[in-house]
Amino acid sequence: MDISISPSRIPTPRPEWVLRFARIGLIAKGIVYCLVGALAFMAAFELGGQTAQGAGKTGVFQFILEQPYGKVLLAIVAAGMLCYTLWRLIQAIRDTEEKGTDAKGIGKRIGYAFSGAVYGALAFTAAQLLLGNGGGDNGSDSRQTLARELLSQPFGQWLLGAVAVGTMVMGIYQFYRAYSGKYMSKVQAEQLKPELRTSLVRAGMVGYIARGFVWLIIGFLLLRAAINSNSSEAGSSSQAFQFLEEASYGSYLLGILALGLICYGVFMFVRAKCEVISTKV
Repeated sequence: MDISISPSRIPTPRPEWVLRFARIGLIAKGIVYCLVGALAFMAAFELGGQTAQGAGKTGVFQFILEQPYGKVLLAIVAAGMLCYTLWRLIQAIRDTEEKGTDAKGIGKRIGYAFSGAVYGALAFTAAQLLLGNGGGDNGSDSRQTLARELLSQPFGQWLLGAVAVGTMVMGIYQFYRAYSGKYMSKVQAEQLKPELRTSLVRAGMVGYIARGFVWLIIGFLLLRAAINSNSSEAGSSSQAFQFLEEASYGSYLLGILALGLICYGVFMFVRAKCEVISTKV
């Protein structure tokens, strides 16, 4: 029997720095989402004086800064966000996931770049807080600024409406990832302890569903801003939490969503440990 290995199948050494960027970035993302979920849960049931306005991602940065050794902790999280940004940009530019250059592949790579840009902006916001140059608005105006800029353009309402629809499509895609199991496609679950495996896999499903709802609400707020030509009606995750809290049984709905976001954060730790990360650069 011929057991020779084709040269193309011989694994090549992987650049360890890319792996480190990815794993550190996923851990930082997990920390942020766990804190977002915890603060949103506290806001839902009025614990510790927490409000939905302060439960967004940049509100989390302010929370970290106020803790003992807050500057050190926030610097670590900001560095982690920067690592995540660089990893996503490497995926987009170097095509480490081998998505190709057809329409579908380019779309995937644009998605990686967009994700990198979002978390790069978060890293920048954290750095501003460290330097004492921002944080007073808890990041609430980021999408409002986008909405205002788009509405000032020709056909601005249509442009903002398109962004809103795209955001909601991303929310629906999170549901698809959850129910189809695609969120597990690169996670080597066998690395997890058997007694934890089922719970952590389910946490991932719940987390992606919760994240999908947040995207849908943010998309709805953008769409409302487009229809009314009023940028102040747009908002980020903190405004989404406020919107949900004001609904019937809002505290319970926000509490459930918050637990789901904590599940998403926990699953980021699973990804950091068990995900197969492509490092072809």
